[in-house]
Amino acid sequence: MMKEIIYTLKSPYREDFNLYGYTFGKGDKSACIVGPTRGNEVQQLYICSQLIKILSNLEKNGSIVSGKEIFVIPSVNHFSMNIERRFWSVDNTDINRMFPGDANGETTRRIAAGIFERVKGFNYGIQFASFHTPGDFIPHVRMMETGYQSNSLANLFGLPYVVTRKPEPIDKVTLNYNWQMTNTNAFSIYTTATEQIDEKSAMQAVSSVLRFLTRMGIIKYNCHGGYIASIIEEGSLMPIRVNVSGIYRRFKNPGDEVKFGDILAEVVDPYEGEVISQIVSPTDGIIFFAHAKPLVMENCIIYRLIRRLHE
Repeated sequence: MMKEIIYTLKSPYREDFNLYGYTFGKGDKSACIVGPTRGNEVQQLYICSQLIKILSNLEKNGSIVSGKEIFVIPSVNHFSMNIERRFWSVDNTDINRMFPGDANGETTRRIAAGIFERVKGFNYGIQFASFHTPGDFIPHVRMMETGYQSNSLANLFGLPYVVTRKPEPIDKVTLNYNWQMTNTNAFSIYTTATEQIDEKSAMQAVSSVLRFLTRMGIIKYNCHGGYIASIIEEGSLMPIRVNVSGIYRRFKNPGDEVKFGDILAEVVDPYEGEVISQIVSPTDGIIFFAHAKPLVMENCIIYRLIRRLHE
């Protein structure tokens, strides 16, 4: 294992902002793994730390295939993580909306440029990401439909679902999109939690990456075969919204099967304590995403449902 500083930013009030990278093996730029770009992605940081520990042991045992290089950046935005802010602590900008970056631009654009210069050119790029809406997911692989995506490769992670989506203009400044535009097969991995550590889904994500690296001939590792993934287009997920604001009681979790008419959640009046709304399932299906914050605003999406179609 070789540890290096890939980017440094001088700070007048804190210690210098140093981005670290870890290299395993030597040879072709086979796989690059990038951890949290946002300060609340604690689960994603934990997953990367566990991968670094396992890859270090694999390298010591000679289990990195000869002529293959794996590069891991465990954290991109630990300045914000230290003060529990989601975005860049100075100007509240999102580093994952700054790619491919600008070496002479604003701070977060310079950081993005420094990262992208180091991570481009790999055959496979894996990012541990979080969603813009706070909540919990079924573990899955997410890809943008750029024309360069590969469902068959995404299936090799062995996670239950692969989600594809058509990129919008704002997606064109993400790491995943720019990786694809420079001929890297890019995948984003989503797990159950973000701000807390969920050990079960974290280890599922670690295993999925090790499984993928094994199947691509980059490492030698014995692991469970995983799932044959279901391919879902993001637009087919049914959003379920609340009709009032208040305190949110969640009754269902990602992966739960629900039937038409099941009570999924309640909203409680924050002053008087009475239940002011019950949210029921509009169809049979499986919970894919569930809102996690204790408060909800009117018209907020609290669930996304995989609809079960009946013949």
